Amino acid sequence: MQPMQTLSRQLVLDLPPYLRVETHTVRLPDGRVIEGWPWLISPDFVNVAVITEEDLYLCFRQTKYSVDGTSLAPVGGYIEPGEDPLSAAKRELLEETGYEARRWEGLGAYAVDGNRGNGTAHFFLAHDACQVSVPHADDLEEQQLLMLSRPEVEAAVQRGAFKVLPWQALMALVLLRW
Repeated sequence: MQPMQTLSRQLVLDLPPYLRVETHTVRLPDGRVIEGWPWLISPDFVNVAVITEEDLYLCFRQTKYSVDGTSLAPVGGYIEPGEDPLSAAKRELLEETGYEARRWEGLGAYAVDGNRGNGTAHFFLAHDACQVSVPHADDLEEQQLLMLSRPEVEAAVQRGAFKVLPWQALMALVLLRW
């Protein structure tokens, strides 16, 4: 199978640091050319499933602008320019919760939208986490840190309580693997 080829790009909207919108001219493997292919550029991000020394999962109950009501959420945030994903995951864990983890497992990097770009999600599992400081989160939404048992996380995933797709996918992946 041959990949599509980008022939040209045109900037349509630039709202740094969170969003750029481009239109591309794309050549398909069969030679057809499509103009005006929308492409979204947003920062890559990390999501971290955290298991404490007591085998509890750290999660947040929080609000998000695009989500109705409250949602459960893992630790997460944008990767800073020049920062590697694991460093970002460790930074976000410490900032948001005041916890550090002894052992880290990378769970993969995933395209958010296979046809339109929109960043890459880097998933991690942090094992044996313990609190070392107070949180210093600068998040805009209200959030409450929770400690959930595995059965509580399983039930939350089954009922769709992680209302953002990367969050739900991460937690389901962790439950399958660990």
